[in-house]
Amino acid sequence: MEVEVKFRVDFEGMRKKIESLGASFIREELQEDVYFSLPHPRLLRVRKLKNLGKAFLTYKEIKDPGRNEEFDELEVEVSDFETTLEILKRLGFKEDVVVRKRRLVYRLGDVTFELNDVEGLGGFLDIEVISDDVGRAKDKIWEIVKKLGLGEEDVEPRLYQELIREASGT
Repeated sequence: MEVEVKFRVDFEGMRKKIESLGASFIREELQEDVYFSLPHPRLLRVRKLKNLGKAFLTYKEIKDPGRNEEFDELEVEVSDFETTLEILKRLGFKEDVVVRKRRLVYRLGDVTFELNDVEGLGGFLDIEVISDDVGRAKDKIWEIVKKLGLGEEDVEPRLYQELIREASGT
């Protein structure tokens, strides 16, 4: 189970705080995510990592709708982003929204930090732990959150697709 909590943050300020915890920088990703219309709580997207020359097809099911912190996720690397999009469209899936972001990935033990600068929305931090023990994973995330000076008031429970739709008025 992927357990992840998203926070609205100042990108540069948070980068310094994450590094001060001793987290290891893993990589930078320039992402383009194309989401398709599926009934909630299911998500389907194709992600292009422009700077790494990779693409992924991902299916997620939200296990705690409203909070959007617990996901059952299946992901596979695909060899061709555009062809994968075309296959899904020919199967009848409708493109919903496109999310573009610059992501810095850090790791500290089994905690992953995904610091995002989302086009049109600003800075966000996803703190993620993969675990079958959801409670323990959330406890670990909140220990880190306190060290970063964040609180419950900084949580952004909406999905990026929802935020993009709101920002564009659609």
